[in-house]
Amino acid sequence: MKSAMERDSQHWATLLPFFYGWLIVAIAFVTMAIAVTARTSFSLLLPPLIGEFKWDSGLVSGAFSLGFLVSAALSPIVGRVMDRHGPRVVIESGVCLMAGGLFMAPAIQAPWQLYVTLGIMVGCGANLMTFTAQSLYLPNWFVRRRGLAMSIAFSGVGVGAIVLLPWLETIIGHDGWRTSCRTMGLLVLIALGPLNLFVRRRPADIGLLPDGRAYAGGADNNRPQSSVVDPSWASVEWTIARAMRTGRFWWIVLAYFCGLFAWYAVQIHQTEYLIEIGFSPIAAAWALGTVSVVAIPGQIGLGALSDRIGREWVWSAGCFGFAVCYAALIALQYVPSPLLLDLMVISQGFLGYALTSVMGPIVAEIFEGPHYGAIFGTVTVALIGGGAAGPWVTGIVHDKTGSYAPAFVAAIACCVISAAAVWMAAPRKVRLVPGRILR
Repeated sequence: MKSAMERDSQHWATLLPFFYGWLIVAIAFVTMAIAVTARTSFSLLLPPLIGEFKWDSGLVSGAFSLGFLVSAALSPIVGRVMDRHGPRVVIESGVCLMAGGLFMAPAIQAPWQLYVTLGIMVGCGANLMTFTAQSLYLPNWFVRRRGLAMSIAFSGVGVGAIVLLPWLETIIGHDGWRTSCRTMGLLVLIALGPLNLFVRRRPADIGLLPDGRAYAGGADNNRPQSSVVDPSWASVEWTIARAMRTGRFWWIVLAYFCGLFAWYAVQIHQTEYLIEIGFSPIAAAWALGTVSVVAIPGQIGLGALSDRIGREWVWSAGCFGFAVCYAALIALQYVPSPLLLDLMVISQGFLGYALTSVMGPIVAEIFEGPHYGAIFGTVTVALIGGGAAGPWVTGIVHDKTGSYAPAFVAAIACCVISAAAVWMAAPRKVRLVPGRILR
C-alpha cells in the first residue's frame, strides 16, 4: 500500500503540463553539472598540490584513481541498491559523501589524507551521483527518446564546466585550493541534497508510462515498446549470471574499460601537460572548461542521432574523437599551434564526450529487464576500472619516462579496441544455445 507522500507525489506529477520524466532529466542535468565539476576540479588542484607538498604527479593522480577503484568495487552493490531502493537513497548518499570529502580536504597534510578525502570520498560520492548512477535509472523513463533524454541530462557537465571551473580556478588563484574545496562542498550540499528528493526510479512509481504515453486498454498496449532486433534474445529475463555467460557482456566490458581509460587519462593530466609544454595555467583551465562546453551540442545531437542509427555508431564516433584528441596533444609538444589546441578541445568534447549519451542505453537495450541495475552495476566495475587505470598509468609513465607521449599512444590504441569491441556486442541476430556462451 502506498504512503500518503507517494500518493501526493503521484497526484501532482500527473497534473503537470509536461511529462514528469523531463523534470527527472532537468534534475539530472543540474546534478551532473555540479557533481562532475567537483570531481573534474581535481585537475585544477593537481598543480597546487604538487607545488605545495612536492609530491610526484603519479602519487597525487593516484588519489583520483583510488577513488575510481573503490567505486568500481562497490558498483555491483550500488546496482542492487538501486534496483531495491531507488535512486534517492543512492544519490543522497553520494551528496553526503562528496560534501564530507570536500569539507575535510583542507586539513590534508599527508598523502593518505589526500587519498581518503579527494580520492575515496569525493570519487565514490561522484560515482553515486553522476554517469553510473544516472545510467541506472534514467533509461527507465524513456524508450523512443532514450538517447536524447540521457544526452540532455549529461550535457549538464558542459554547463557546469564553463560556469564552475573558471570560478574555481579564480578562487584557487586568489584564496588557495583549500577555499575552493570548502566552497564546492557547500554547493554540493545545499543544491543537490534537496533537489534529488524529487527523483523516482521509474514512471510506474508515480502512475506513469515511459515517454509520457497514456495508458491504453490491454496489458500488451501498456508495455514499453522499443526496436527489438532479436526477439528470442529480448524474451530472456537477463540476470547477472546469465549475462556473464554471454560474449556480448564481455565485449561491453572491454569496450567500456578501454573507452574510460582514454577519457580519464586526458581529463586528469590535460591541465598539467599543457602547462608543462608552455601554456599558461589560465589557458590550460580554459581548455579543460571549453572541452565540456563544446560537448553540449555533441552530446545532445549525437545522443538524439543514436536513437535513429544505433548506439554503436555514436560510441565509435566518441572513440575516434578521443584518438584525434591524443594525436593533437602529442603534436602540440612540437608545434604549439592554437589550431591544434582547438582541434584537441573540439574532438575531445564534441565527439568524445558523446560516449555518455549511449553508455546506459547500450547495456539497457541488450540486457533490458528487472535486473538491469545489477547488470549495469557489474559492467561499471570495468567502466570505472578503466577510468581509474587511465590517470594512474599515465602518471606513472610520465614519472618514469619524463614524457606523456607513450601513455598517449597507448590511449589511442585503447580507443581503437573500444570501438571494435562495441561492434562485437552490437545487437546482431543470435541463436540461444543452452549451456554455451552466446555470441
